[in-house]
Amino acid sequence: MSLRINNETPNFTADTTHGEINFHEWIGDQWTVLFSHPKDFTPVCTTELGYMAGLEDEFAQRNCKIIGLSIDPVDSHLEWEKDIEETQGHKVNYPMIGDTDLAVAKLYNMLPADESGSSEGRTAATNATVRSVFVIGPDKKIKLMLTYPMTTGRNFDEILRVLDSMQLTAAHKVATPVNWKKGEDVIIVPAVSDEEAGEKYPDGWKTVKPYLRLVKQPK
Repeated sequence: MSLRINNETPNFTADTTHGEINFHEWIGDQWTVLFSHPKDFTPVCTTELGYMAGLEDEFAQRNCKIIGLSIDPVDSHLEWEKDIEETQGHKVNYPMIGDTDLAVAKLYNMLPADESGSSEGRTAATNATVRSVFVIGPDKKIKLMLTYPMTTGRNFDEILRVLDSMQLTAAHKVATPVNWKKGEDVIIVPAVSDEEAGEKYPDGWKTVKPYLRLVKQPK
């Protein structure tokens, strides 16, 4: 089954660098970023994992957990973490899933369901599609999915920006315009009438078109 936005995130039990977890139980009532890697000791992924380690406090301030996945054993992840800290300057404190049987990668459509074998003998190239980011809400539903090529490092500042937008729009009847950043004007969604908007925003708003109304970001 293919995954789509607002599907319930598939549950699984897996070994991680922090011990065995049940994914839904581990999420609890928080937001979660799950991001995957084709293999340990790969150059682009090393920079990504280190950068995310540096952003962990930013995600925590937004009630959001981080968890990584790579198609190699947990013991290999623990060795890789030493290189990540040495080269990127940040210690990896979030868990990393060891997906040696490819089960999670298949469950999340990062590899074909009929892919055979285990992590043993596989290369980064054979796992090239295991380069995804999933943002999952406290309701256990998928809110965002992105997949990157192996040669392009992911922009995790963008994931923070999107998380700010999703948390804001989950709490208020607004949407965020192109390139929006926290604190900038937002869009009143079309489902909100001018009468309702007048009650919510007594200081008024800017009408660009009847369907495009800009207002200061709600607090």
